[in-house]
Amino acid sequence: MDPVKQVTQGSARVPAQTRAVAAPDGTRERETALPGARGEHTHSERLVPQPRVAVQRSSVRGQILDALRTALVTGELRPGEVYSAPVLGDRFGVSATPVREAMQQLALEGAVEVVPNRGFRVVQRGARELAELAEVRALIEVPVMLRLARTVPAERWAELRPLAEETVRAAAAGCPATYAESDRAFHGALLSLSGNEQLVRTATDLHRRSQWPPVRRARGYLVADAAEHMALLEALIAGDVDVVRGLVGEHFAGAS
Repeated sequence: MDPVKQVTQGSARVPAQTRAVAAPDGTRERETALPGARGEHTHSERLVPQPRVAVQRSSVRGQILDALRTALVTGELRPGEVYSAPVLGDRFGVSATPVREAMQQLALEGAVEVVPNRGFRVVQRGARELAELAEVRALIEVPVMLRLARTVPAERWAELRPLAEETVRAAAAGCPATYAESDRAFHGALLSLSGNEQLVRTATDLHRRSQWPPVRRARGYLVADAAEHMALLEALIAGDVDVVRGLVGEHFAGAS
């Protein structure tokens, strides 16, 4: 994997300064002076410390997280194997800290598990667990999809056509990581029309969990899966609820 590039941090704002002045009634008031204003004596005033924004660190962590997710989907990080943060850090050209933070996030997502004093083991899921994930996804997504099929206007569905077409291109390319990303994007966009952010977040998490460890599937399977996306979208645009019901049922049955 290519080394992760760091993002530089911008300069911080200098806070405005205040000083005490006499009010007409004899009381004391505070007057705000902008930095650099005429008559300002900054050498005798203490600046209030500003919190440092960890833009660079969070950016590196995010890039490492994306790279690790890709490695999981492609099978580069193998199920059952233990990987240490320092070793992966050397691989990416970064310290162990952002790698460890990214791995902790993957542990929360159920992709890896912590092995004390060793690192993180990639979770090895069996056919039963993958089938269970597909079943839970279906229980969540199918009713929502049928409800949206009755309420969302055709023009809103048509706006999602580029995402469906992207899954077709990704399937034709045969790259599992690219297809996994486009697949999640399409499903997420469909569910986002519900306006329920919690539902989208939960469904996306389940979807991601079902994508690793990778299931070795031929390009033909990906092409057929992407074709179902196109057929489902056309049925949604046409408002054909019966066809939508049949397609989503078949789609999740094949997901296991």
